[in-house]
Amino acid sequence: MQVEEKNNYQESQFDLKRFIYTYLSRWSWFVIGVLICLSCAFIYLRYKIPSYNASAIILVKDDKKGGMVAELAALSEMDLMGNIKSTVDNEIEIIKSRTITESAVKDLNLNIRYQLEGRVKTVDLYNDSPINIILNNEEAVKSTKRFKVEYLSGNDYFLLDEEENKLGKYKFGEPVTHDNITFTVINKSSNDNSSFKISVKIEPLSSITSDFKSKLKVELISERTSVVQLSIVDPVKARAEDFLNKVIENYNADAVKDKSLVFKNTADFIDARLKIISAELGDVERKGEQYKIENKVTDITSEGGLFLQNASEFQKLFIEAETQLRVVESLIDYVEESSINDLIPANVLSSTAMDPSLTPSLIAEYNDLVLKRNRLSKGATDENKRLSKIDAQLESLRENVLANLERLKNTLLIRRKDLAVQQSRLDSKIAEIPTQEKEYKSIARQQNLKEALFVYLLQKREETAISLASTAPNAKIIDSALASNIPVSPKRNIIFMAAFLMGLILPFGVIYIKDLLDTKIHTAKDLSHLTVPYLGDVSSTDNSNELISLNSRSNTAESLRIVRTNLEFILGQVPQSIGKTIFITSTIPKEGKTFISVNLASTIAMSGKKVILLGMDIRNPKLDEYLDLPPKGLSNFLSTNDTALNNYIVRVPGFESFDVLPPGIIPPNPAELLMSDKVGDMFAELKKEYDYLIVDTAPVSLVTDTVVIAKYANAVVYVARANHLDKQMLTVPESLYRDKKLPNMAIVLNDTDHKKGYGYGYGYGYGYGYGYGYGYGPEVKKRSFFDKLFGRNKE
Repeated sequence: MQVEEKNNYQESQFDLKRFIYTYLSRWSWFVIGVLICLSCAFIYLRYKIPSYNASAIILVKDDKKGGMVAELAALSEMDLMGNIKSTVDNEIEIIKSRTITESAVKDLNLNIRYQLEGRVKTVDLYNDSPINIILNNEEAVKSTKRFKVEYLSGNDYFLLDEEENKLGKYKFGEPVTHDNITFTVINKSSNDNSSFKISVKIEPLSSITSDFKSKLKVELISERTSVVQLSIVDPVKARAEDFLNKVIENYNADAVKDKSLVFKNTADFIDARLKIISAELGDVERKGEQYKIENKVTDITSEGGLFLQNASEFQKLFIEAETQLRVVESLIDYVEESSINDLIPANVLSSTAMDPSLTPSLIAEYNDLVLKRNRLSKGATDENKRLSKIDAQLESLRENVLANLERLKNTLLIRRKDLAVQQSRLDSKIAEIPTQEKEYKSIARQQNLKEALFVYLLQKREETAISLASTAPNAKIIDSALASNIPVSPKRNIIFMAAFLMGLILPFGVIYIKDLLDTKIHTAKDLSHLTVPYLGDVSSTDNSNELISLNSRSNTAESLRIVRTNLEFILGQVPQSIGKTIFITSTIPKEGKTFISVNLASTIAMSGKKVILLGMDIRNPKLDEYLDLPPKGLSNFLSTNDTALNNYIVRVPGFESFDVLPPGIIPPNPAELLMSDKVGDMFAELKKEYDYLIVDTAPVSLVTDTVVIAKYANAVVYVARANHLDKQMLTVPESLYRDKKLPNMAIVLNDTDHKKGYGYGYGYGYGYGYGYGYGYGPEVKKRSFFDKLFGRNKE
């Protein structure tokens, strides 16, 4: 295998295969992540209380969108209902109003909740509650009250607080005062032998109203129709249905009440006028009766029949004018005396005497504005701008109504005056008629006038009564409230899908962030930017202290044999007559340089070469962790005048041509010892006797020992440990190689995981990167379960 350098290989594109393999190699992370997330989703769905959507559809009667039903078509001449109109937009706001919602909450007692507490979740009982709480005064509830009712048997129950401390024993149906409220507990359970413990939650009416008002949705199904859909989401289906039905019921009741108010005020006005006219008519009839009795006459009109026939038309017109004049005067008095909250009676004027400028719509507009003001004033103060604006409009309309009534009065006065002139002309022609006839005619005229007015008011009273009785609701129910059996939340499919995706995304994110923050080298590709030649990689081993034997077929042994073979290319220029000196060094401690030194030496020795291993890392020697060595060695040789080097060299057991020069004791001046002349003499002597000199030296980033003696080396094997050395430290070997401080320097990547490469065939595998290692044995490095799970190498 040839040594590869950066100028021969340059990776410039994104490696998709490596990127995918990074995540596939940690497939167990994704499996565990998905299982955990799906388990969490299952537990969440198991104990999460579902919410259901209930909806109802109504038709709001709006003539602007084709929804007005002509229930009062037979009374079209009355024009009482024709001016009471509503638009769908306004009615939607009324349905969503706090007044309608609060009335529904109050009618259904939704501010009182009955709950059955379990170990994990609490179930809302609603109508299934075995008890019923009746509050003496709902307005007294200013804050949320919580307590529990425990029933064992009989007609007694225990009242408990939230911590289940007993507050007292009471009887069902007995008023109880607790926490500033008075209430009565009613037992609805039919089974006296069934015990229970119910949690009761009483909330202020205002807060629960706001809660339901925020959940209530009122929307038009289509802009071209007046069909409206009401919907609400609630955990209890029955409660959602009851609430929507009650909202529709209260809305209709409120609309009927508003419509009936106009008719009721009109009927009251007519009844008051009938009482007055009835009394006046009675007086006139008694006066005529008394006149005939006193004058002893029965029929005094025959003598003036001809003249009266001519004057009958004028008399009829005069009576009509007088009648309308009295009605107008009464209406003026009523308007002047009424307050801003009172409604003006409608439909009391005859159409024949009506001034074209005083149309019924003016009075109807005034009444509609009064109703709107009364409704707004329920929830607003006097300083409300909308209320002030309506007051100003009402005052303006009132003045317009009075002005029109005054004009109508003046018109009727002129008309009556003209009729009186005509009547006087006829009277002059009947001057010869007896005085009794003339006086009686005056009495009869008054009687006819009162009778006409009385009959007119009776007719209007009947019309108003019919209108009041036929007032219909403003909304027609198309579909009553119905809750769906499928919950709107939580959505099981979406939650399981989200949990599945989260189970994939979380491990992906963790792995991505872990790799993003990872500054260690892992594969030969992390060394690809260096110009330093690459010798190969050495696989991880289960026992780092075990010496490789001749029959060893592990991945580590085979990778070291490859490194040995690659070294031959570097050492090809060294004469065969002298020993080849190979230095082993690293950037920092614990990168495995001593392991490489010992096993590389043993590998070369097994090939039949005579090898000596020199322990020249005399500051922190580690050879004794691999070999059984005496305490004396190189440092003793260099620090004394002893010239017999062989006295310190020992033979490694089991090898015929593998010797070791131990590092000896740790000296106080290692740098000075390595700079002595004895070091050069020692190398010269050993090169003559051995084929290979393997030198275990100190790390180069901490001390200068290796650089000091580098001149004696034919090649330097620079060890970089995978998953240990920081990528920033790679500037050290690059600088040393570029400055040529270490001769024939080449890098070996130690402690690589062969399982993260691509395997094929029997007993073969090759690592990812520049170096390739081939093994011929079935031996596989064993890792713990957690090492396999988290993709870690055993160090």
